[in-house]
Amino acid sequence: MSATITLSVALVTRNRPESLARTLRSLRMQDAQPFEVVVSDDSDPELLEASMAVARRYGARHVIGPRRGLYANRNAAALACEGTHVRTMDDDHEFPPGHMHDCLRAVHERPATVWIVGECLPGEEGTRKPWVCPSQLHPRGHSVTPPHDTAIWAIADGASIYPRTIFDCGLRFSESFLFGAAYLEWGSRLHWLGWEIRQLQGTYVIHHLDLQARSFHDVRTNAGSRLFAGLCHSFIYQPSLHSRASTLMEFGATIRRRRMDGVWAVLDAIRAYRLQRPLSLHAWDRCRPDMIG
Repeated sequence: MSATITLSVALVTRNRPESLARTLRSLRMQDAQPFEVVVSDDSDPELLEASMAVARRYGARHVIGPRRGLYANRNAAALACEGTHVRTMDDDHEFPPGHMHDCLRAVHERPATVWIVGECLPGEEGTRKPWVCPSQLHPRGHSVTPPHDTAIWAIADGASIYPRTIFDCGLRFSESFLFGAAYLEWGSRLHWLGWEIRQLQGTYVIHHLDLQARSFHDVRTNAGSRLFAGLCHSFIYQPSLHSRASTLMEFGATIRRRRMDGVWAVLDAIRAYRLQRPLSLHAWDRCRPDMIG
């Protein structure tokens, strides 16, 4: 790990210039500032110029996204960063005072760790909600709060800090789904490879969640991405008879609940798993932290 630590922000956006401005304004109000802010923009052509103007206004580097979904954009944003560490970020987040200072402190204290940040909705800042650990993958494909005092594979899709070496060695978010819960597989994969994942206890993000403003919403993709994550978890990363049985039971339950959407979700999950399995097994020989430093 480099002696000089620099923290890049990899911010993804799509068709929400006003929300992007709110996030960048909150970020620039922080006492401590990142090394750079990269905005990877998947916006449609009619909104692209507005997002570019917002990025310029707040001193961010704007790059055109791949327009292949959230996770392809997440990968593109991380790869465009030049710092030693990458802080993922979404365009509907704000930050409490001292947030970036806490992020930088954590990276300096444990530079080889993947740090994950909890969240709350606006108005929940005074409750216990901001301090709840982000969730981790269950074999059935849904997310659960991890137990205390154990190694975890929890992940915060848009609020995590990674050593850049994770991306340099070739690891990527799965791009088999435009959106959905495929990120849960990423946390399980990093844990399997030996990366330490810890919650950054001293801070959180404020998530302006608006389900109506989301760019994509599809039952098949949501279900398929979860089944894909469960398959990888139970058949590659943490295989056991119990886990495999749980995952396969969820396949049947999805078909019963969703009917034809469920059938297509199962097929999508199997296709994505077949693509991911050789990539994950190949990563075992080159992306473990003890191999890349």
